[in-house]
Amino acid sequence: MTQSSYPHLFEPLDLGFTQLKNRVLMGSMHTGLEEEKGGFDKLAAFYEERARGGVGLIVTGGISPNFRGRLAPFGSEMSLPWHVAKHRKVTERVHQYGAKICMQILHAGRYSYHPFSLAPSAVKAPINPFKPKAMSERQIANTIKHYARAARLAQKAGYDGVEVMGSEGYLINQFLCPRTNQRNDGWGGSFENRMRLALEIVDAVRARVGNDFIIIFRLSMLDLVEDGHTLDEVLQLGKALEQAGVTIINTGIGWHEARVPTIVTSVPRAAFSWITERVRRELTVPVVAVNRINTPEIAETILASGQADMVSMARPLLADPEFVNKAQRQQADKINTCIACNQACLDHVFENKRASCLVNPRACYETELVVTQAKRKKRVAVVGAGPAGLAFACTAAERGHDVHLFDKADAIGGQFNYAKQIPGKEEFYETIRYFSERLKDTGVHLKLGQAQSADGLLAGNFDEVVLATGVVPRRIDIPGVELPHVLGYLDVLRDHKAVGSKVAVIGAGGIGFDVSEYLTTEKSLSLDEAEWSRRWGIDKSYQQRGGLQAPQPESSPREVWLLQRKDSKVGKGLGKTSGWVHRSELKSKNVHMWNGVTYHRIVPEGIEIERNGERTLLSVDNVIICAGQVPMRDLQQQLLEAGQSVHLIGGADVAAELDAKRAIRQGTELAIEL
Repeated sequence: MTQSSYPHLFEPLDLGFTQLKNRVLMGSMHTGLEEEKGGFDKLAAFYEERARGGVGLIVTGGISPNFRGRLAPFGSEMSLPWHVAKHRKVTERVHQYGAKICMQILHAGRYSYHPFSLAPSAVKAPINPFKPKAMSERQIANTIKHYARAARLAQKAGYDGVEVMGSEGYLINQFLCPRTNQRNDGWGGSFENRMRLALEIVDAVRARVGNDFIIIFRLSMLDLVEDGHTLDEVLQLGKALEQAGVTIINTGIGWHEARVPTIVTSVPRAAFSWITERVRRELTVPVVAVNRINTPEIAETILASGQADMVSMARPLLADPEFVNKAQRQQADKINTCIACNQACLDHVFENKRASCLVNPRACYETELVVTQAKRKKRVAVVGAGPAGLAFACTAAERGHDVHLFDKADAIGGQFNYAKQIPGKEEFYETIRYFSERLKDTGVHLKLGQAQSADGLLAGNFDEVVLATGVVPRRIDIPGVELPHVLGYLDVLRDHKAVGSKVAVIGAGGIGFDVSEYLTTEKSLSLDEAEWSRRWGIDKSYQQRGGLQAPQPESSPREVWLLQRKDSKVGKGLGKTSGWVHRSELKSKNVHMWNGVTYHRIVPEGIEIERNGERTLLSVDNVIICAGQVPMRDLQQQLLEAGQSVHLIGGADVAAELDAKRAIRQGTELAIEL
């Protein structure tokens, strides 16, 4: 592959008063470091690594212009002169590598998770327990001044510009849409009134910072909520912003309360570039495409086809800070691809924790998880080439250890090989590809198709043995479980045994949901953007406000009962920001999601259960057990008794369901310590 494969991606972008070295924008992403004690030193290291990795332009996570606009009670704001110094740490580190950086100014409005929130109208958000107060005219005027003040302070801190967040359902977006703007004064009613706040903020910012300062406006092009924008309003505002002096228009998609997924792994790659293209046709300033752009090939296609002038990638650069440099060196196969799981980035942030990354545990821990050369080279055996074993083996070998990785299977990946088969989780193929390349680059001795014994490992004279042997399905004590129509999830996902048209799935954790999705889907919609859009009710003709139409769910080839013993809501334990998507998928396929189930016995005709005090026979062709897992530690005791140093990681340590995030992190941490 030559550089000509991505000529548009690496073409500089002339903004008139300054130039960007390429067309890659690292989009805004809150990390949680903004609020930690000493967090700006860590944040500086985080952004420095991405700047060194080749990113042309960085946008920070959202910083509030005042205390009422904070996302949380102690959220970051830029409002006082003493705030400048800590931000300067960030800008100085980024500028060392020829990258530019903009501070995002974000007023959360009714999404502010505290009792002091303000909004255009007193309309509570469904995802927030706090009802906002309607802003007075004075509060509106002060907020405009606060945006300008924040921008000026950002300029003093060395930022190259600011991004005004006018999307995702935050304050400016709330003013723009009748859904949340119910005012009858000069800030509500007509669209000319509703867009006043956006335009007056940009006017005030431009007046305060001068002409040689980047102003990005994050324009909500597709709200995906009822009573959102019309397309005409989006275009009208875009043109008005252009006239007001905006440098770049960035695409915004959806609100936090939208019931259409926008960034989870089941969303097709570049699923929303079509709306960026539509808006770009009407504007002269550069326009940025966003959402589910996670490979240089996708980015190049968007730019080459004229859909956008830049591409925004946030989490792909969390997953691999060297993304841009690797693409420029023609090493796209070595990129650690973001799989859009949201498990450690969005989920953590919405729980007021520091963000991380499933596939890159060093993300946001750059100053703490430091990979250095080992003081003493060790001969190390790793048993199991699943997520934990792969992470450990690669990092340990990178440090200079002599690493031998064994697996009885004929391919690496462990339970990733089951996960990748689930419709909407095809991105796991990328993770396996990445680790395959890492094994080669770090010099790990890979030995597949080789089951290990304690005697064999002891004979290898290893200094350390790491058991990453994973898990085995937990057996359940239900009469009749031995009947031939009872299958385990491995029978389905690994051995691909035939499954009938009526199925009971026992266990509604992550694996139970995955198996149900697998059994009810004939075609993965994540590979067909047009069909995916129809299924979720996205109207690409934009006939209605918000770009919505009636969803057209796909039919299921099977009738499935997803059962759990707990009385809690089925799927409650799924990801905080993505669980609702999985529940919606199964609901649309008429999967019966039953809680509070007692299992009495399995019989040839199906399974006898009790629910709500009623005992009944579920007549099904198959019963599939997805009721948890236990560690596989067969080798541990023998090795310990022989005096061998042994470490347990991943599922062999804690048998959590497909917990690749913890497994990869644990493997990496052990490799750094060893």
